Amino acid sequence: MIFQTLKGFPKDFLWGASTSAYQVEGAWNEDGKSPSVVDMLVHPEEAADFTVASDHYHRFREDVALFAELGLKAYRFSVAWTRILPHGTGEVNQAGLAFYQQLIDELLHHGIEPVVTLYHFDLPYILEQQGGWSNRATIDAFVEYAGVLFTAFGSKIKYWLTINEQNTLILHPGAVGMPEGGELPSKQVLYQQNHHMMVAQARVMALCHQRCPAGKIGPAINTTSMYQETCHPLDAIAAHNWETLRCWSFLDVAVHGRYNALAWRYLEDRGLAPVMAAEDAALLLQGKPDYVAINYYSTATIAASRGDASDVSARAGDQQIMLGEPGVYRAAENPFVDKTQYGWVIDPVGLRLTLRKTCERYHLPILITENGIGAPDTLQPDGTVNDDYRIEFMRQHVEQMQMAINDGVELIGYCPWAAIDVVSTHQGYAKRYGFIYVNRGEKDLLDLRRIKKNSFGWYQRVIASNGEQRA
Repeated sequence: MIFQTLKGFPKDFLWGASTSAYQVEGAWNEDGKSPSVVDMLVHPEEAADFTVASDHYHRFREDVALFAELGLKAYRFSVAWTRILPHGTGEVNQAGLAFYQQLIDELLHHGIEPVVTLYHFDLPYILEQQGGWSNRATIDAFVEYAGVLFTAFGSKIKYWLTINEQNTLILHPGAVGMPEGGELPSKQVLYQQNHHMMVAQARVMALCHQRCPAGKIGPAINTTSMYQETCHPLDAIAAHNWETLRCWSFLDVAVHGRYNALAWRYLEDRGLAPVMAAEDAALLLQGKPDYVAINYYSTATIAASRGDASDVSARAGDQQIMLGEPGVYRAAENPFVDKTQYGWVIDPVGLRLTLRKTCERYHLPILITENGIGAPDTLQPDGTVNDDYRIEFMRQHVEQMQMAINDGVELIGYCPWAAIDVVSTHQGYAKRYGFIYVNRGEKDLLDLRRIKKNSFGWYQRVIASNGEQRA
């Protein structure tokens, strides 16, 4: 649709940026913190690990000052469960609580809205040893942990997020990393874990509404639109299959408190349906999110399944993620989009389409909690970091966000990945996303100096003009 006049961004639009605890903080075993599952993963030898990361734990005041200079209205970050409850449950680690209290206060001092993710891939390892999300006791542990945060910070936090990219954890468990021994859970186990996470999420959303009446809470799913390869009806069915199983099946439970009919039939047919306790149906209905958060990076193009092993292929640039499933869908190429050097599709218009679909389906405000492009940025001899490719990528996505707003989407904010360079889960520091460069290599920490990239000045102008100045 081509509009005759265009609305701008809302006056209170949350221009922000994102990170996660394990990728930015470092200090992995300091001040009472225990190991998380990501600390214990088998890590690529040549890549930076998470022990120091960007050293945000020790440099957060310097970082927040830079965020304020950038003009951020919001900062989306995650809390490390292992800093708060080192044993997963039980005694609260006051040092960990104090760190986040100081971070939140520093953000508020600079007029930056904290957006807090409760869980970003980093389950306490001690709980994993007890069965992790396969163990129903982890539901109670997550509710207990969330309750500690709601009590400690509920008066200061308006926006909460429950579980980051639950669909990635379930559909592509190897994308987060490999456990010791290199064995991943079976699909049946993963969908049982998924159900436990769904119940935990619903209970936590209900608890948030009890403890934090002024707060808002919602899920954060990696969400994208699927294109059918051709106008063949079976390609259309395949694209709908994967869009439903990958995205809507997760959000439908979070928002509506019930399983998607097509997704449940798929689970039943393949012997993957989870065991549900008698009270679970009622618990799921308690959820009721106030908004939906989406992480958007790219779209996918889908063709009809051939029904055999040829349906499955590795995603370009990421051998940890396998695409396609016999009898469900097959990944296809889209000649109308570009790709990053890591093989990720670049599709700004797809963001507009994804926002429209999410709005139409759930009738809730939407917060974009991740969107970005990673590349091996280089510090030049003159002290500059030229990432004009990132500026162009984000300029096009901001343009499509405005179009989505004009389409009727209630978009409340944009928190791209990432505020500052973080450790990429697989590529270490070779793949950088931030507006702020961290001067370190894969193994050599150098001086960890913070350096503003070209994109810093560009995003600063975008925020100051409320999205009007994008050149």
